[in-house]
Amino acid sequence: MTAPLLSLRGVSKSYGQIHANQGIDLDVAPQSIHAILGENGAGKSTLMKLIYGVEMPDTGEMLWEGEPLKLTSPAVARRYGIGMVFQHFSLLETLTVAENIALVIDGRKAELIERITTLGREFGLEVDPLAHVHALSVGERQRVEIIRCLMTNPKLLILDEPTSVLPPQSVTKLFETLKKLRDSGVSILFISHKLEEIRAVCDHATILRSGLVTGNVDPREHDAHDLARMMIGRDMPEPAPAKPVDLGEARLELFGLSHQTDDPFKVSLSEITLSVRSGEILGIAGISGNGQSELSALISGETVLPEMQAEQIQMMGQPVGQMMPAQRRSLGFAFVPEERLGRGAVPELPLVRNSLLTAHPLGLLSYGLVDKAKARAFTQGCIDDFDVRTSGPDAEAGSLSGGNLQKFIVGREIKLAPKLLFVAQPTWGVDIGAASAIRQKLIALRNEGVAILVISEELEELFELCDRIQVLHAGSLSPSLNKRETRPEDIGRFMIGAEAGKEAIAG
Repeated sequence: MTAPLLSLRGVSKSYGQIHANQGIDLDVAPQSIHAILGENGAGKSTLMKLIYGVEMPDTGEMLWEGEPLKLTSPAVARRYGIGMVFQHFSLLETLTVAENIALVIDGRKAELIERITTLGREFGLEVDPLAHVHALSVGERQRVEIIRCLMTNPKLLILDEPTSVLPPQSVTKLFETLKKLRDSGVSILFISHKLEEIRAVCDHATILRSGLVTGNVDPREHDAHDLARMMIGRDMPEPAPAKPVDLGEARLELFGLSHQTDDPFKVSLSEITLSVRSGEILGIAGISGNGQSELSALISGETVLPEMQAEQIQMMGQPVGQMMPAQRRSLGFAFVPEERLGRGAVPELPLVRNSLLTAHPLGLLSYGLVDKAKARAFTQGCIDDFDVRTSGPDAEAGSLSGGNLQKFIVGREIKLAPKLLFVAQPTWGVDIGAASAIRQKLIALRNEGVAILVISEELEELFELCDRIQVLHAGSLSPSLNKRETRPEDIGRFMIGAEAGKEAIAG
């Protein structure tokens, strides 16, 4: 057998009483695409930090091509040939592609441009070296990150959730690139929650649970249900069916809504028209940065329209364009923002105080004072009903894992018994178990007659949740597409601004 490129033996890392990694054994073979699977909190991120030199292990040893490896910083890791592309890109938008790469790669401008062009052509990562980053699509920005990493001549490339913001066409192209890299001699550590993608591109998978390695498998020999069971230690519940519901009145309507911005890094919206009725889920698909945050701010009330446009947004039949968020909530509107910490919850406050942010009208205040017993009961209800893994109502929001905090915020908003629920990125960065639980709650709410609007960059999620889908691209919204008559490829064409074909349009 070929000796491993990278080996970990008995590697452990703790933060106080939290054992993030416990006795990890891992072998990464040369010229392999090796998946790391696990729920939120399983220890994947900590393990990658150890391999990339961001953190150092408490115990155990790492070997590189059979020799002891001690990484004290990412710079040291890069000298050995270890590179990493993070889930959240680290490019400066006001600089060109070549200027961004010049920040970490030495060389004259002409030489860098030639290397960028050559690598792009060789690995299917074509991008204009002189283009400014702010003008690039998300897929093109990811290519820049990978090219920058390849210019350090890595032997091991770590990719963290590389497909989370890509349309289907770009995912296919990325996988072709990864296979070319593998065949050229590069090993790849691939982190993803998308099990079918792992089955499609990876030749080995190590499974983590609670900081421990619980399995090593060839993912091509197991279906997604088997892999999910290995990850979470139990069978995945069957998704709740979307029961036939007689659609009621329109609870959210946008009538040709346009909104101009002077900020060069924000997107102006043009003629946005949509309607969400009671008993249905409408999904908004699109690549990040095409106007999702601007649309969310207008619907939630964080951005208020001029008086002449007030009637272009209506909730429960009333014009709300000039209403503040609290006024919209008083009509039966609830909102789960994309940013969990800072907008959905205050990290330094305990959960019981975070409950008060939106649930105070439910009798949690008495004569202007907090009714502590009711506030605690409400918070404990959120924890129990939505399986939030925490020490209790007094735990600080910032101490929860991303998945558990998301379950708490979604639970808090659902317990408000809204008529209209707006959820942005409901399962962003959430593991498969927590994502399944959140989606089932949303479908159950829809079955009870609630109108739900979902913005998500996860096409699989939208097809599981929604009755209809519209696509946001460059600030404009596509026609309404009936999920049952639409393929992911049709959505993908709208996402990149191409014609999807009249046969995909319904509703």
